[in-house]
Amino acid sequence: MSNARASSSQSAISRLCAAFELPVLVAVPVALVACAILRVSASAALTMLVVLACVALFAAGYESSKPALRQIMPTVVLAAAAAAGRVLLAPVPDVKPVSAIAIVAGAALGRRDGFMVGALAALISNFFFGQGPWTPLQMYAWGLIGYVAGMLAERGLFEHRGVLYGYGLASGLIYGLVLNGWHVVGFVSPLTPASALAAFAAGLPFDIAHGISTAAFLLLIWVPWGKRIERTVRAYDL
Repeated sequence: MSNARASSSQSAISRLCAAFELPVLVAVPVALVACAILRVSASAALTMLVVLACVALFAAGYESSKPALRQIMPTVVLAAAAAAGRVLLAPVPDVKPVSAIAIVAGAALGRRDGFMVGALAALISNFFFGQGPWTPLQMYAWGLIGYVAGMLAERGLFEHRGVLYGYGLASGLIYGLVLNGWHVVGFVSPLTPASALAAFAAGLPFDIAHGISTAAFLLLIWVPWGKRIERTVRAYDL
């Protein structure tokens, strides 16, 4: 009886977390914009709390769903591959496979797994690059890219390769908006439209390089990786 109650409780927590996935994802950019408009003091810290709550909710939802080992393994392997690729390409600025692998994971395994692959890749690779207040932001940004990829794939949009590669290009801008937005609201002073625009403009070349490299990685891995993951999902009923 107690096992049944525990299972029911975990199921309820999983459903509750799933219901709040989109609201907490949207809460981060809303917090960034609100802090900028209202000129809130300690904007960086307040926004970080929202980001941490978002990442924590996804982790709690994933844990409460009690996935079997065979369901966890594809997510873990893809996250490890993304982290390893980021480390191996460290000498090349903004040419990293993390966004591309998060997109593949979201499309093949589902939106929640796409988020977890992006988030775990950022966390794991930062044990090499260095942990800091940027880590939760990177976890959120790459997780968001994987999550949105899952949403687009669910609607069949990635059947059109132009949409897939276009999203790969856009992912660099999405990542840049999150990281640069946090920097702007927390550390640019005085915060004016001109200073904010200058800060975003300074990061734009790197974000474009990120997007181009993501599209290139997708061109290389989408078909072989996607087919293998699909076969694994079918074979093991994931």
